[in-house]
Amino acid sequence: MEFKTVLEKLLTNFERLNIRYALMGGFALGLWGYGRATADVDFLAHRDDMDKVDAVMKSLGYECLYKSDNVSQYLSDLKIFGEVDFIHAFRATSLAMLETAEEKMVFNGDLKIRVLKPESLIAFKLQAVKNNPSRTSVDLQDIKKLAEINKRDMDCGLIDRYAELLNMEEVWHEIKKEVFP
Repeated sequence: MEFKTVLEKLLTNFERLNIRYALMGGFALGLWGYGRATADVDFLAHRDDMDKVDAVMKSLGYECLYKSDNVSQYLSDLKIFGEVDFIHAFRATSLAMLETAEEKMVFNGDLKIRVLKPESLIAFKLQAVKNNPSRTSVDLQDIKKLAEINKRDMDCGLIDRYAELLNMEEVWHEIKKEVFP
């Protein structure tokens, strides 16, 4: 995937159509200081904007592989455009995450993008651990590294509340013991 090309095309359209979005996933981790390999682009997007998102994706040649009330997955036949996934924000918690996303400059200042805050990324990683135990080691490593790098500015109380909502307090407590001794 050619990330810069994909993001330029998507963000131009998102801004033009006032699509409420924030970057999440592996690329977002890198913008908060924890770079790791990723093969796709992941976004949180307001559910009310998903018809506009779908139109943008199809206009760029993407095919919708899967769509539910919660997620949409798009794939391009062109390798440079790759896969783009969306989680639909509609519950109060995910809408608040979307609202508090921060703008970051990427590609040496060529592009401005909204990115979920570390606390929100950690919450989604905790949810991923709960939903897909086969990815536990990768997701827990992501959580630990993200927390270590950003611990001075993180709101641990907010993550405590997310962990409680997800019934993942025990997992988060163990991570906190390691990261915040």
